[in-house]
Order: sequence, then C-alpha cells, then structure tokens
Amino acid sequence: MTHRLWPAGLVPAAVILAACAMPNEMPVASDGAKIFAANCVACHGADARGGAGPDLTAIAARNDGVFPRARMLSVIDGYSRDIHEGRAMPEFGASLSGETVPVDIDGTLTPTPRDLAALLAYLESIQS
Repeated sequence: MTHRLWPAGLVPAAVILAACAMPNEMPVASDGAKIFAANCVACHGADARGGAGPDLTAIAARNDGVFPRARMLSVIDGYSRDIHEGRAMPEFGASLSGETVPVDIDGTLTPTPRDLAALLAYLESIQS
C-alpha cells in the first residue's frame, strides 16, 4: 500500500520553495582575495601593504588590535567618504551588491552583500 502526503503530481509550493532555498554559505577569505585582486591591488598592492593607498594589513593595529568591521564596510561600500593620503577611496558599493549574507557587526547580524562580506573576511584574515 502506497501512502501519499499530497495528490499524485501535486507538491505544495512551500515544499518546492523550501527545497530551492538552500542556506547561504558564508563567503570565506579566499573568495575575498579574488575580489581584492580584481579591484584593490592598483592602490593597495598585491600584498595589501600600501602602494598608492594605505597598508590594509595594519588596520587592526591602528585600532588598538580590533578590526573595525562596521567602519571597514562603510569605507569599502562608499558610505564613509574618507580621504586617504590626499585621495578619496573609490565607491565600490554598487559593484559589490546583490545577494546578501548575515555578517556579525558589533553583535548584530547584518544583511551584507556577499562580495562585500567576502572582501571583509579577506581583509580581516590578513591583519598582522
């Protein structure tokens, strides 16, 4: 005897949507390294130690050993318009938009575009 939960050929839309909605896998530092290589090396160098822009491996050191996640997101996406060595940081918010993932910002899970979260993970991983 066959037991069916739904009439033959009919599966509720909620079941289909649940199957398609796989949990978002969080981006990792290696994902961010690729984004950094494509967008940031011209100013910060391949090793992120400077060049025409500031040394990105010493962000935490310049902030009493704490990597300032919220501030870095603001600088990268263009919300914060800081001047670095006489030049403004370009805005990358539009190019780093799209699907979001939850990023812990000061104890609050904040929806953040995946590419921006990946870049943040990379920058945090290279702190000296």
